[in-house]
Formats: sequence, structure tokens, C-alpha cells
Amino acid sequence: MMLARVMYDFAAEPGNNELTVNEGEIITITNPDVGGGWLEGRNSKGERGLVPTDYVEILPSDGKDQFSCGNSVADQAFLDSLSASTAQANSSAASSNNQVDILAQIGCIESLSQSPPSSSSPSPSSSINKVSSGNDPWSAWNASKSGNWESPDGWGAKPEGTAAQRNTSNNWDTAFGHPQAYQGPATGDDDDWDEDWDEPKASSPYFKDSEATEAGGAPRGGSRAGASSMKLPLNKFPGFAKPGMEQYLLAKQLAKPKEKIPIIVGDYGPMWVYPTSTFDCVVADPRKGSKMYGLKSYIEYQLTPTNTNRSVNHRYKHFDWLYERLLVKFGSAIPIPSLPDKQVTGRFEEEFIKMRMERLQAWMTRMCRHPVISESEVFQQFLNFRDEKEWKTGKRKAEKDELVGVMIFSTMEPEAPDLDLVEIEQKCDAVGKFTKAMDDGVKELLTVGQEHWKRCTGPLPKEYQKIGKALQSLATVFSSSGYQGETDLNDAITEAGKTYEEIASLVAEQPKKDLHFLMECNHEYKGFLGCFPDIIGAHKGAIEKVKESDKLVATSKITPQDKQNMVKRVGTMSYALQAEMNHFHSNRIYDYNSVIRLYLEQQVQFYETIAEKLRQALGRFPVM
Repeated sequence: MMLARVMYDFAAEPGNNELTVNEGEIITITNPDVGGGWLEGRNSKGERGLVPTDYVEILPSDGKDQFSCGNSVADQAFLDSLSASTAQANSSAASSNNQVDILAQIGCIESLSQSPPSSSSPSPSSSINKVSSGNDPWSAWNASKSGNWESPDGWGAKPEGTAAQRNTSNNWDTAFGHPQAYQGPATGDDDDWDEDWDEPKASSPYFKDSEATEAGGAPRGGSRAGASSMKLPLNKFPGFAKPGMEQYLLAKQLAKPKEKIPIIVGDYGPMWVYPTSTFDCVVADPRKGSKMYGLKSYIEYQLTPTNTNRSVNHRYKHFDWLYERLLVKFGSAIPIPSLPDKQVTGRFEEEFIKMRMERLQAWMTRMCRHPVISESEVFQQFLNFRDEKEWKTGKRKAEKDELVGVMIFSTMEPEAPDLDLVEIEQKCDAVGKFTKAMDDGVKELLTVGQEHWKRCTGPLPKEYQKIGKALQSLATVFSSSGYQGETDLNDAITEAGKTYEEIASLVAEQPKKDLHFLMECNHEYKGFLGCFPDIIGAHKGAIEKVKESDKLVATSKITPQDKQNMVKRVGTMSYALQAEMNHFHSNRIYDYNSVIRLYLEQQVQFYETIAEKLRQALGRFPVM
């Protein structure tokens, strides 16, 4: 049995399967990770429901009940689905070991080894937290060496250690994968994916969502029987298991693709070629639809590209499909941030629909602003199909695309001189150093902003309310004196008290007007930065392969010309990385200038409003 102490009051919303709890209350945890920053608990009355994970503190226990496998139905369902999915996805003994590791993390290793757990063994919650907090995406390429992704003969047909296929030693391949990892669609008919009703719960309007993913926590995706914690391996995508780094570096003749991606040298170095005219895509008019005679419901959004003004309709699962295709095709070279989270209950509430639409809008705007993504065939088809037949044809064509993973570099043509290996490695290290530092800075600002949001919507307004009530109570006491000459003073004190109550309301509402946008911007960039370890990993792996090529030339496994081709192709990868970083930097400068300027403008207006209210209250007190 796992117990937790409630740290903050939480009021359940009707119809959301939530549980009302009060500060100091002790509840029993029946499912420690429902997904999206929520857990399931039971109070002393036997009432059961969802509670935000960050609202409770797990209490230490003797480690007895929590390690038994006679767990709840939800836990057993999770284990069943885990076993089934693992058995289906993995056939080797190493994969079986991975399953054992995952089972150990959720506290059921007792069923696999007969030794009883000691009292010092971690609880399920601590195991989960350990996996989550230790899920630093940067540790993969900081700690790994070239040998980590080599086959015994050094040149096995293994995919690179990028978004294409990750090393089994990569920390992102744990059960609680990085939120960047794609989670769906479910297997089955390619035109009938998983429905919106099995979406894991996204918690508050903003900051709880960031909590859930801050340490690589509950990933986005379906939540059948607790499977929201499982990551669909990217090597299961078409193409990702096929072209490995060696295939790109050692191919005698690269196929000439129809889609070519030019790279030119501009004022700030290598850069993508931007289209002559740009466009955005407006996401609007969310409408509820249903299928199967009303048994299943969903929300459909209207998308209108500004360059055509012709609207198309898409459900969330269609966005999910687009994200998958972009990640599969471009993920080795371009960071593709994940979509906003799905959710289990309350998904048709106005607040959630508004938030999801806002984040889908931001995601689409990001894609439209990228010169490579926006001009790609799959993205254009997503926005410009004319009927269902054209949509399905384009969809199947995209899914059969073979220029995916590292083979995307074969479509790139830098109009620049060849680079030497030392310069290539220096450029790669510089990108890795900056993106890692920025990732730390963004996470710090998210943490600070989250705490500030909590204070502004919780304790701080209450303090102002207490001041207001205390002043009004004092005025009431003064009024009971019966003294004739203090009416004006009592009225002034009463109004001052009301002013502080108004300030309390202003403080509680202000984060939605300024902090929200700053946090959203950081949340977006956190998603971008989470992609770079894989991208950097691919480049470092390619560089190591070139370093090893001298030995292969010496043993006649490859020719000197093969080595020259390898250096040239790694140079192409370097130019692509530099071009992407120049695009990233230009967007970063514009975005942070805009959002921090907006934040400060709103803060100035906020404090000026408070100052004016205090001046009015002050004016009621005469100078004596």
C-alpha cells in the first residue's frame, strides 16, 4: 500500500473523475502514474479519483505491500499491456532484459526473482521518479563513445544513434521516454487510428503540463491500460529501421531525389534557402463530431493556409500522423517538436479545447516558418488536399517514402567548399554546448515561472484578501463606538479594504495575461531543444565512423575514394546542422524579444492599475 500526504487543497471538477482533497489529508495511491501529471488515489471515505501528482507527497513505507504483485486492476492491466507490447516489439534476449528492467521500475520485480525486497528498496513512486528525473536526454551523447553503436565488425547495418533509432544504452529508451518520442497512432487499419477518447489527461491550463514533462515525465500518447508510459520505438517506423549511417556514408552512388534541399552560404554562414513568399496556417473553428452512431466523439479543427485561403478539416489524430511523418523524414537533421498532449477526461471542455487549439496553432506556425518543412511534399499535401481520395493517396505515398532517417542528407546540396574533419567536429561540439546550456536555462525559467504562477493564483491573492478583510473588520469595530465624527474615516478604511480585495483578483488573473505567453514560448523551445541530443548524436556517430575509416582503408575493406566520399557526406551533414542552427537562432532572437517585451508591457500595465487603485483609496484619507 502506498500512502501520500496532500500538500495543497484541490477541488475536483464535476464529471472529470477527480477527487477533492484537502491539505494535510492522507490518501492511498491506487495508481501512481495515470499520465499527464495525475495519479489515482482513494481517501479515507473510500472515494476514488484523480489528483495532480504535484499536489501530494509520497510517504515512506516499509516496502512490503508496494512490491507485491497483487496490485490494483489498473496496475495489473498495465503489466498485461506491458508484457504484450514488449513481447510483440522485441524478440531477442536483450529485449527481454529491457522488459525486466521496466517491470523493476514499477515495483514488481518480486515476481521475477524470488528474493524478498528489503526495506531499503525504492518504492514504485521513487522508482518512477528516478526514471523520470534521470531521463536527461543530453547524457546519451555526452557519455557515449563511438563503440556504443558499433556492431562486432565495426560496420554492421545498424541505424544511427539519432531520432531514427536510438542506442539501447540511451537514457531516452527507458519506459518513461522523452516527450519528443512519438507515441501513436495505434496499429490497425491505416485509416482508422486510435480515437480521442483514449487520450491521457492534460492537467492545468499551463504549468502542470510543464511539470509532467519537465524531467521527461509522462510522454504524450495513448493510455490504454496504463500504456501511456510506454514509448513506441522509432525504429518501428517505415524507413527508420532500414537506412543506417553506414548506408548513407558508404553508398557507392546516392540516388538523385526529386526533392532537393539546397544549402547556401549567407551573411551568417550556411543557411537554408527561404521561399520567395511565406505563409502561415490559421487553426480555428473547433467542432465536435461523432462516429459509430454517436459512441465515439472527437474534435475537428479548420485549417486555413494564408497563401490559398482554402480551408481543410483535420482531427487531432491527423496532426499526430503529420508529426510522425515529419519526425521520420526530417528528424535526423531538423528538430520536430512534439504536439500538445492528449488527455483522458474533460477533453471537450471549453478551456481545454481553447488551450489545445492555441498550441496546435503555435505548432503549425513553427512548421510554416521553416523553409524546408513548409515546402515539403507531405506538409503541403496535409494542407492542400481536395477530397478524401486525394488525402488517402497522399497519405500512403508519404508512408512509402524511403528518403527518411539519415538518408534525408542525400537530398541536401551545399553550395560551399568541402570541410575538413576537425572543423566539422568543432562545429558539432559548439552546437551541442549551446543547446545543452539553453536547455538548462529554459528549464530553470519554466521552474521559476511555474512557482510564480502558483503563488499568484494561490497564496498571494489570499494575503491581499486577508488584508482587505482585516481592514473592513476594523472599520466595523470603529463604527460600533457610537462616536459621531468618524464616519468618513470608517468609510475610507472600508474602501481601502475593498481595494485590497480587488488587487487580490488582479493578482490571480495577471499570469494569464503575461506569464502564460512567456511560459508557452519556453515550453515550445524546451520541445525543440529536446530534439538536439539525437541530432548531435547522429553527427558525432558519423564523425567517429570517418575517424575509423583509415583502419578500414588499411585492411582494404573500403577504398580511399570511399573515405573521401565519407568526409564529403559528413561535411554535408555539418552544413545542414549549421543551416538549421542559423534558422534556430534567428527565430530565437525574434521570439524571445517579442515575448519578453509583451511580458514587461503587461507587467507595467498591471502595476500601474494597482497604483491607481491605491491612489484612489489614499485620496479618501485627509491630511491632518
